[in-house]
Parts: sequence; C-alpha cells; structure tokens
Amino acid sequence: MLLGMAATDPAPVTLVTGDEELLADRAVGEVVAAVRAADPAAEVVDLVGGKMEPGELTRLTSPSLFGDRSVVVVRAAQDLAKDVVSEIVSYVAAPSEDAVLVLVHPGGVKGKALVDGVKKAGARVVTVSKLTKPAERLAFIKAELKRAGRTIGGDAAAALLDAVGNDLRELAAACSQLAFDTPGKTIDEAAVARYHRGRAEVSGFTVADAAIAGRLGEALEQARWALATGTAPVLLVSALARGLRMLAKVGGAPRNLRGGQLASHLGMPPWQVGRVQDQLRGWGPVAIARALLADAAADEQVKGGGADPAYALERAIQTVVASRDGR
Repeated sequence: MLLGMAATDPAPVTLVTGDEELLADRAVGEVVAAVRAADPAAEVVDLVGGKMEPGELTRLTSPSLFGDRSVVVVRAAQDLAKDVVSEIVSYVAAPSEDAVLVLVHPGGVKGKALVDGVKKAGARVVTVSKLTKPAERLAFIKAELKRAGRTIGGDAAAALLDAVGNDLRELAAACSQLAFDTPGKTIDEAAVARYHRGRAEVSGFTVADAAIAGRLGEALEQARWALATGTAPVLLVSALARGLRMLAKVGGAPRNLRGGQLASHLGMPPWQVGRVQDQLRGWGPVAIARALLADAAADEQVKGGGADPAYALERAIQTVVASRDGR
C-alpha cells in the first residue's frame, strides 16, 4: 500500500497525502524507521500545521552541534499559514542534509498550494487514499498477512472482510490476531470462523459505544457475549481505541468551526462528527488520555503480554467508564 524505501536512504522531504489515517500513520512510521536505522539517536519532532510559526522549520532543520539527524513531522499540513507554506516550499527546493521533513496532508482543496508547491520542488510523494472497493480491501488483508509471513486464501479473506467490516484499523487488528494465534503458513476460512462467528450479533463498536457512554453493565455484558460467541478480544480492544481516538480528534478541533467546515477539517462525515460530539459530554482531555492509556495496556495484554485477555478487556472497559466525568 505504501511506497517502499531503502531503510538507510530516506528522501529529504516526503509528502504523505490522502485520507486514510492508518496508512498515513504507517507512511510516517516508515520514514522515521528509515532515519533511525541509519542514526538511532535521531530526534523526532511532531508538529501540527495550524500551530507552526514562521521560522520554526528553519530552526528545527538547522545543523546540530553534535551532528545528530532529526525528523520533522508536520501533520494537518492543510492548516499551515501562507507564510509558513512559502517557507516550506522554499526549503523543499534546498533541504538540509541534517534533517528529514515529512508533511501529512489529507487531500482535498484546502492547502493545495502547499501540495502543488512541494511536488514541483521535488518532494517524494506517498498517496494513502481510502480503500473504497472490496477488491482493494481484500488486497489489503492479503498484504497485511504477507507482512506477517502468512498467506490467506481468497475465500478466507472475503469471510474476514464480511465479519470485520471496512475499517482498516479493525482489519489490521484482525489480521494481526489471526497471524499471531493461527498455526501453519496459510489461514483458511475455518480459522476466520473461529474468531469471528457472532460478529453480526455484537460488534466491537457496540461495546465501545456503551463504555464511552458510561454504561458499565451494558458494556461488560456485550463484551462477554461477544467473547462467548467467538469474537477475538483484540477486535474489541481495537474498537474501543478507535472510539476514544475519535473523541480526542473531535474534542481537539478548533472551536470556531461548525457543521460542514468542522467535518471537512476532521475528514469525517457530518453525521459521524455529530455523533461523537454527543459522546463527548462528560469527557475532557485528561479523562480521554487516561482511557487511551488503559486501552493501550489492554492491547498489549490481549496480544500475548498477559495470561487472561478477557480480564484485560474487562479491566480496560471499567477504567474507560470510570474515567468519564472524572470518576
């Protein structure tokens, strides 16, 4: 899905453009990994476009007294101010040898001057558009398992897509769990069925919505039913993480944006923004951060770090519910 690069030879400037968050995150991760393969001490500076000031890029990419390299990641590059855009475009034409710049842009019209300018100046471009066709998602599933050293048949891949749905993070988590727990080289329909029967009755999103709304009893009941009918714990933990990330994303959006402008800024459909805004009642930044930490701990546990994945999941749900309203 992503353009490959030599591990020790990252491009001086990479533009990641498109609206698929998982693939964008991976593209950034590839660049960071490539830089650190050559220089393990390289510093990573992560910035948000709307908060960058003129001259900041020059300061961050200036040669270090100690000769260390750095990676400067600019997310939400569509929000960069005009004078900062001009500075970046000029920089791309003559980049520093001591720094690697990564620009993350969601696509669309906003910030098009930046995209056109850095492309013309010679930036490496990685496109991460959403996978809208079933064939693309099936190819993603096969590629995920190939990355894990496994193969999956066409019928099994289709069964996994039917069971899990179209969200790439959910699909990636499902592939990871199958690769970790399924013996043999090839994953077949029987392996998919063992983990995903009952998916239609209870989804990870059902559990996540109940937990985020503070309904502890319902969330635990739904989680136990999902586990009893064959849903893998990693999928429930992943859905919970996705719901919490959406809270953080919408909660951190500029307060002056409303309606369609807000949806465009977030890269989300308006109905989904409205739904998350309703869920945000009772949540603050500290509470969201606490809940995300609990979910991350559970994720490690269900992927082999603990002896009882079901217990880890239930504990995460309890912490998420307790975090709401500061409890």
